[in-house]
Amino acid sequence: MSEGLTYFKEVYDVVPGWVQKMHDYSPNALDHYTNLRSNIMEEGALTKKEKDILLVGMNAARLYERSMVYHTKGAMDGGATLPELVEYLIVPYLYNGTEALKMGIKSLEYALSLKGIPYPEVSGNQETAEEILLYMMELLGDEETEYVSNVLSLVRSGDQNSLKNYILSDSVVSKKLKHILMTGIFITELKGKQVEEWMEAARENGASEEQLADVGFICLLTAGIPAWFEASDSLIEKK
Repeated sequence: MSEGLTYFKEVYDVVPGWVQKMHDYSPNALDHYTNLRSNIMEEGALTKKEKDILLVGMNAARLYERSMVYHTKGAMDGGATLPELVEYLIVPYLYNGTEALKMGIKSLEYALSLKGIPYPEVSGNQETAEEILLYMMELLGDEETEYVSNVLSLVRSGDQNSLKNYILSDSVVSKKLKHILMTGIFITELKGKQVEEWMEAARENGASEEQLADVGFICLLTAGIPAWFEASDSLIEKK
């Protein structure tokens, strides 16, 4: 087995079909991609677990199930807790509303399956944000649900400003990482003006330039070189 195939088998337990085809058509391309991915996903200003779970949230926001699920496994393997995962899945509500929450349920259910925890097979029956949040609380079982419960109350209140502020507040996940996640969402969606605004907000909430660069690099992995263009435009040049 080639180095690239071995790497991805270690990451995902199996060789994904897209990896096998890249190898079949261009082993050299797979080797270069493997090296790039390995370097980007190693411990840095952001930990490997943070990089994986940030990618879960970004891909929930842009409704990209395949990458979201792949990185859910990485996040759980890295030690992410279920309440932590849920917070990363609720932040995308600020970008893509109910559709992002519905996508996030698939990540949470997959995380439960990785832990061998059974869950009710009613996925996809939830249509409103309220129904999805209630289902998230059900899936969490005996885990901490206060954050989700408070989000639910604010959704019901209709107070959008308070809802946004609470979702982005310190809880199991820090407000710094939540602002980094929002920055990453807009980077992957190639929305440069909003990238600049969220990157500045992330700095104000404690994000370092190295952490913001790291989020730009992981966005490159899931959304390509154009994502790096958008990230780099708002990064401060190193002296």
